[in-house]
Amino acid sequence: MVERTLAIIKPDAVERRHVGSIISRIEAAGFQIRAMRRMALSKQDAEGFYAVHKARPFFGSLTSFMSSGPVVVLVLEAPDAIRTWRTLMGATDPAKADAGTLRKEFAESIERNATHGSDAPETAAYEIGYFFAGVELS
Repeated sequence: MVERTLAIIKPDAVERRHVGSIISRIEAAGFQIRAMRRMALSKQDAEGFYAVHKARPFFGSLTSFMSSGPVVVLVLEAPDAIRTWRTLMGATDPAKADAGTLRKEFAESIERNATHGSDAPETAAYEIGYFFAGVELS
Protein backbone atom coordinates (compact mmCIF):
# COMPACT_ATOMS: atom_id res chain seq x y z
CA MET A 1 0.00 0.00 0.00
CA VAL A 2 1.31 3.42 -0.96
CA GLU A 3 1.47 5.75 2.01
CA ARG A 4 2.97 9.06 3.02
CA THR A 5 5.24 10.02 5.86
CA LEU A 6 6.87 13.16 7.14
CA ALA A 7 10.64 13.42 7.16
CA ILE A 8 12.74 16.16 8.68
CA ILE A 9 16.39 16.80 7.98
CA LYS A 10 17.36 18.28 11.33
CA PRO A 11 19.52 21.35 12.10
CA ASP A 12 22.72 19.34 12.66
CA ALA A 13 22.56 17.75 9.20
CA VAL A 14 21.59 21.05 7.54
CA GLU A 15 24.45 22.86 9.28
CA ARG A 16 26.96 20.23 8.18
CA ARG A 17 25.68 20.38 4.57
CA HIS A 18 24.27 16.86 4.32
CA VAL A 19 20.90 17.85 2.84
CA GLY A 20 21.83 16.88 -0.73
CA SER A 21 23.30 13.55 0.31
CA ILE A 22 20.23 12.69 2.39
CA ILE A 23 17.83 13.67 -0.40
CA SER A 24 19.84 11.55 -2.85
CA ARG A 25 19.48 8.58 -0.52
CA ILE A 26 15.75 9.24 -0.17
CA GLU A 27 15.29 9.18 -3.94
CA ALA A 28 17.57 6.16 -4.39
CA ALA A 29 15.40 4.28 -1.88
CA GLY A 30 12.40 4.77 -4.18
CA PHE A 31 10.55 7.57 -2.40
CA GLN A 32 8.66 10.26 -4.28
CA ILE A 33 9.07 13.68 -2.67
CA ARG A 34 5.56 15.15 -2.65
CA ALA A 35 6.43 18.36 -0.77
CA MET A 36 9.57 19.95 0.58
CA ARG A 37 10.48 23.18 2.31
CA ARG A 38 13.41 24.63 4.18
CA MET A 39 12.39 26.60 7.23
CA ALA A 40 13.47 27.80 10.64
CA LEU A 41 11.34 26.53 13.51
CA SER A 42 10.70 28.90 16.37
CA LYS A 43 10.90 27.43 19.86
CA GLN A 44 7.08 27.63 19.92
CA ASP A 45 6.84 25.75 16.58
CA ALA A 46 9.12 23.00 17.90
CA GLU A 47 7.17 22.76 21.18
CA GLY A 48 3.91 22.42 19.25
CA PHE A 49 5.30 19.78 16.93
CA TYR A 50 6.80 17.71 19.77
CA ALA A 51 3.94 18.34 22.25
CA VAL A 52 3.47 14.58 22.62
CA HIS A 53 6.85 14.53 24.42
CA LYS A 54 6.13 17.49 26.73
CA ALA A 55 6.38 15.43 29.92
CA ARG A 56 9.61 13.70 28.87
CA PRO A 57 12.93 14.87 30.35
CA PHE A 58 14.42 15.55 26.91
CA PHE A 59 11.60 17.89 25.75
CA GLY A 60 13.47 21.13 26.52
CA SER A 61 16.72 20.09 24.89
CA LEU A 62 14.89 18.60 21.88
CA THR A 63 12.87 21.74 21.20
CA SER A 64 15.89 23.97 21.73
CA PHE A 65 17.88 21.87 19.27
CA MET A 66 15.10 21.79 16.67
CA SER A 67 14.83 25.59 16.81
CA SER A 68 18.61 26.13 16.72
CA GLY A 69 18.88 26.34 12.93
CA PRO A 70 17.07 25.62 9.68
CA VAL A 71 15.46 22.27 8.92
CA VAL A 72 14.17 20.71 5.72
CA VAL A 73 10.73 19.12 6.00
CA LEU A 74 9.53 16.66 3.38
CA VAL A 75 6.49 14.60 2.58
CA LEU A 76 7.65 11.24 1.26
CA GLU A 77 5.50 8.73 -0.59
CA ALA A 78 6.20 5.07 -1.29
CA PRO A 79 4.77 1.65 -0.62
CA ASP A 80 5.08 1.10 3.15
CA ALA A 81 6.69 4.56 3.43
CA ILE A 82 6.69 4.81 7.23
CA ARG A 83 8.50 1.55 7.85
CA THR A 84 10.83 2.04 4.89
CA TRP A 85 11.81 5.56 5.97
CA ARG A 86 12.38 4.50 9.57
CA THR A 87 14.59 1.63 8.37
CA LEU A 88 16.59 3.99 6.14
CA MET A 89 17.03 6.44 9.05
CA GLY A 90 18.28 3.79 11.48
CA ALA A 91 18.14 3.70 15.27
CA THR A 92 17.67 6.98 17.15
CA ASP A 93 21.08 6.48 18.74
CA PRO A 94 23.60 6.50 15.87
CA ALA A 95 25.95 4.33 17.94
CA LYS A 96 23.28 1.59 17.73
CA ALA A 97 22.24 2.29 14.12
CA ASP A 98 22.97 -0.28 11.42
CA ALA A 99 25.72 0.39 8.91
CA GLY A 100 24.41 2.14 5.82
CA THR A 101 21.63 4.01 7.62
CA LEU A 102 21.36 7.78 7.55
CA ARG A 103 21.87 8.17 11.28
CA LYS A 104 24.94 5.92 11.27
CA GLU A 105 26.41 8.01 8.49
CA PHE A 106 25.26 11.55 9.32
CA ALA A 107 24.21 11.78 13.00
CA GLU A 108 26.44 13.11 15.75
CA SER A 109 24.63 11.80 18.83
CA ILE A 110 21.31 10.51 20.13
CA GLU A 111 20.08 14.13 20.35
CA ARG A 112 21.74 15.43 17.17
CA ASN A 113 20.58 12.52 15.05
CA ALA A 114 20.16 14.12 11.61
CA THR A 115 16.60 13.01 10.72
CA HIS A 116 13.06 12.59 11.99
CA GLY A 117 10.33 10.32 10.73
CA SER A 118 6.72 9.64 11.58
CA ASP A 119 6.15 6.42 13.52
CA ALA A 120 2.57 5.53 12.50
CA PRO A 121 -0.06 6.49 9.91
CA GLU A 122 -1.94 8.66 12.41
CA THR A 123 1.27 10.43 13.42
CA ALA A 124 2.20 10.96 9.78
CA ALA A 125 -1.17 12.55 9.03
CA TYR A 126 -0.81 14.93 11.99
CA GLU A 127 2.82 15.79 11.22
CA ILE A 128 2.21 16.39 7.51
CA GLY A 129 -0.68 18.68 8.41
CA TYR A 130 1.49 20.53 10.92
CA PHE A 131 3.93 21.65 8.24
CA PHE A 132 1.86 21.49 5.06
CA ALA A 133 -1.68 22.50 6.11
CA GLY A 134 -3.70 23.55 3.09
CA VAL A 135 -0.99 22.49 0.63
CA GLU A 136 -2.08 20.35 -2.29
CA LEU A 137 0.21 17.30 -2.32
CA SER A 138 0.29 16.02 -5.88
